[in-house]
Amino acid sequence: MTFDDARDDFSRMHRIFTFHFGVAVGLSWMTALYAACYAPWVRNIRALIEPGAALDRVESTWSFLFAMPAVLTIAWVSVFFGREVLRRTQTLRNVALEFAAAAVVAFGMFYLSIDRAVAALYAGL
Repeated sequence: MTFDDARDDFSRMHRIFTFHFGVAVGLSWMTALYAACYAPWVRNIRALIEPGAALDRVESTWSFLFAMPAVLTIAWVSVFFGREVLRRTQTLRNVALEFAAAAVVAFGMFYLSIDRAVAALYAGL
């Protein structure tokens, strides 16, 4: 069975979810790379973004910008190549609810990635 041969709901929703998740991963990487051009490259960027909480966690610019896009990329590749595994491990009866829950989690990770890039951009201004 090829990618376009399957006509059931799971395959159709998986194809739509994978495409949109891939677009979100691409946008996340583009925003992080753009922020990397203008953000200050320091050992502890948290001190510039949150001066009061700078002693709690030390995070370099590299990990601050590229950790979330890397996690999103790993998740996207797992979803892309693990279609049949995901089909067999379906937890909810309704496929639409399952993909909606996955979309909420993916959007949350995407939002955090963009938020971090924008925070790094503001720290560089």
